[in-house]
Amino acid sequence: MSQSTDPVGELHLRTQAFPADANPAGDIFGGWVLSQMDIAGAIYAKKRCHGRTVTVAIDSMSFIQPVFVGDVVCCYVSAHKEGNTSLAVKVEVWAVRENDTKRVKVTEGIFKYVAVDGNRKPRSINSKEVQE
Repeated sequence: MSQSTDPVGELHLRTQAFPADANPAGDIFGGWVLSQMDIAGAIYAKKRCHGRTVTVAIDSMSFIQPVFVGDVVCCYVSAHKEGNTSLAVKVEVWAVRENDTKRVKVTEGIFKYVAVDGNRKPRSINSKEVQE
């Protein structure tokens, strides 16, 4: 996993971490962060694949720093690898700490999506989804 000083990719999701998303120690649950990453990746995949996609794998995941209550969480997405029916995307998460303006990288991962048709069967990522 890389240690860059600026986000790579397009901003696809920005949200704030709240107390309900935290564990008893006050850190935001990793599962909550993972969920935000999957949402951001799915937004990107749906646009790129011209329709419905499903998450099929998380090929890698690395937590670099914790996310805290009050942080603004920003998910940046970029293409990693494309196949005929599948798309792997890199999702980087950067946080702007409460009462700060500097962003810090907190996690990154590679998520894999498959384009599916109305019957949830794989289809080419380059074909438009047919609504039934």
